[in-house]
Amino acid sequence: MLVVDGNALAGPLAEALGSEPTTVLLRCAGCSALGTLARSRAYVSAMGSVARCRDCDTVLVTVVEGPDGQWVGLPGARAFRAAVVDPR
Repeated sequence: MLVVDGNALAGPLAEALGSEPTTVLLRCAGCSALGTLARSRAYVSAMGSVARCRDCDTVLVTVVEGPDGQWVGLPGARAFRAAVVDPR
């Protein structure tokens, strides 16, 4: 096993998230449902945004704008991967 810094994950993460983040598939940690970010319920306010699972209401993604930049959390997403898009 080679141990390097986190820069080694830049390529794989960019590939996993793709150019359209709403098509990323998320596996809910609460109920194991699998769905795209676009399918989630998003609650947006001046304090930040929260995406919740449509099936069990688990918080999947949080986005907060702070004075030092944007913070993104995936507290309820057990895993994610780029969705396969059919070019037809």
